[in-house]
Amino acid sequence: MGKKIAIIDYGVGNLRSVFKGLEYCGVEPVVTDDPAVVEESDGIVLPGVGAFADAMIRLRPFEQVLKACAGKKPMLGICLGMQLYFTLSEEDGINQGLDLMRGRVLRLPDFVKIPQMGWNSIEVRKESELLDGIRDGDFFYFVHSYYAVPEEDVILASTRYGVDVPAVVGKGNLFATQFHPEKSGKAGLRILENFVRIVGER
Repeated sequence: MGKKIAIIDYGVGNLRSVFKGLEYCGVEPVVTDDPAVVEESDGIVLPGVGAFADAMIRLRPFEQVLKACAGKKPMLGICLGMQLYFTLSEEDGINQGLDLMRGRVLRLPDFVKIPQMGWNSIEVRKESELLDGIRDGDFFYFVHSYYAVPEEDVILASTRYGVDVPAVVGKGNLFATQFHPEKSGKAGLRILENFVRIVGER
């Protein structure tokens, strides 16, 4: 396709499985720790596992590039990468996020098993090119202890785990999933294929 997708390597992502998932979709993504390479790419993937505050510290060198690119080129946040899109997180105190989407990240309620770890079905809330071919009831693989509470209309799909959890969000060229599409079988690969297509069409 001739388009370059950069996977940001800032020390807290599951890079290999994301790389392999995108590779399966027919592209050769670039794993990079260089903000200049991210800025030159046609699409960006922001993976993430672990704690919000530590991730934001590690992500600082990319912050300005991500904010500059957010409206201009397709970006896909995955798991913690999705949470980093929001204004702030209440994990281990109040920590500022990228503020690409208005909202807060809160801990899952105490009456459910934390972390949520395993397969859960989603409910599609809004049509989106990222969700092309995805249906209500499709299952995806989640691993998380916190969830986003958006303060703007960005929820594309949700799941139920004690509370309504945004599973997929979207705003212009910004997309993100709370689940791991690269670990979610056929439906997850469809999400990645859709993202690759979106990058190709921009």
